[in-house]
Amino acid sequence: MEKKFAMYKGYPLVRKGNQIYYGNMSDEYVCMISILSTKKVKDLEVADNLKVMLALTSERDAASMIVRNTDRNNLYDALEVSYNWLNKTK
Repeated sequence: MEKKFAMYKGYPLVRKGNQIYYGNMSDEYVCMISILSTKKVKDLEVADNLKVMLALTSERDAASMIVRNTDRNNLYDALEVSYNWLNKTK
């Protein structure tokens, strides 16, 4: 049975706790988005401080796997940066 993942602009999107993985793990690069803090908007917790990292999937050493990183203040901007990075690495 094949698992179905949420998709955003053609790439899988997986969340585990405060970590979001965006991209195909079988590709050379994947983006990792860390939710550093959230704020309450009405009855919903919304991410308002995120660290976006482009990482090599082949590296096992955490220090050498991160290729680029940036900070964003909402999930939409974090996903857009991630999408652009993944498309530039193809």
